[in-house]
Amino acid sequence: MKTAAFGEIMARISPEGYYRFAQTDRFQITYGGAEANALISLANFGAETVYVTKLPENDMAEAALRQLKAHGVDVSHVVRGGERMGLYFCERGAAQRSSKVIYDRKYAAVAAAKPSEYDWEAAFEGVNWFHWTGITPALSDDCAAALLDACRTAKAHGVTISCDLNFRSNLWSAEKAGKVMTQLMEYVDVCIANEEHCGLLFGVKPDADVTDREEGYKQVARKLSLQFNIPTVVITVRSGKNSSDNSVSAMLYKDNEYFTSRTYDVHIVERIGGGDALAGGLIYALQNGWCRRDVIEFAVAAEALKHSVEGDYNEVSVAEVQTLASGAGAGRVQR
Repeated sequence: MKTAAFGEIMARISPEGYYRFAQTDRFQITYGGAEANALISLANFGAETVYVTKLPENDMAEAALRQLKAHGVDVSHVVRGGERMGLYFCERGAAQRSSKVIYDRKYAAVAAAKPSEYDWEAAFEGVNWFHWTGITPALSDDCAAALLDACRTAKAHGVTISCDLNFRSNLWSAEKAGKVMTQLMEYVDVCIANEEHCGLLFGVKPDADVTDREEGYKQVARKLSLQFNIPTVVITVRSGKNSSDNSVSAMLYKDNEYFTSRTYDVHIVERIGGGDALAGGLIYALQNGWCRRDVIEFAVAAEALKHSVEGDYNEVSVAEVQTLASGAGAGRVQR
């Protein structure tokens, strides 16, 4: 199986450790983006992957591509040109202080690229799966149009399409997101979402008289599946006492059956990329034809492990995820 994804990769600029922006004169530069993060998870699991985006002809963009290639991601369909690659600045939160992200992505090459610049027929050669997130169509109208072209081409070739809703209120309004995403959702076979975003974008909510949270998630999954004819829906759940300690779980819905994962209490080394790790784990498990309970357990275990890994990428193996998913991983030294 070979997975393609389309999105934006950015340079991430962060103070060392838990320093605040105003405290430090030293910053670390790494690279990441939702779709690229998911592909690297898959590549680390041994899967074939191909990434599509547009990046300028400069050394920063080349460094990002080298990281992708070093992880085994095919970047031969990345379009080159444009003014710049996007940046984001990330201040890591701790305890009761939230993490803070500042974006500097205006005029990024991928947002300014015209849909005609991408050769989707070539990019999808040998591809069985296409993944995208709601961040990509939010970048620009041209990005949304290019993504629609990609979905149409993928569907014409019988490619399975997955989407992580990933609504970002600092990129577009819920009203515009709902309109654009509604057009795209008709192509989706697997949707990852949370209850809040389903309500904001599509008005999909639990019945007013529902008080049990798990029943609410079931209703949202079923309604979203019916509204857009999506065979598989995953509802992610996150709660937390503070920025350092969260709980994560998820529920998978398919064929009117529900499978809820175990809940992991995670102490957070790195929050960014957790959802992308879940997406990578989900795609890998589905591609390998695992039973549905094993699929959701593997996906959430991958997400839980990502919280222990610095940077955007989930640098873990299939064996490590399976160990945790089986209940055997408890942080003991492996000898």
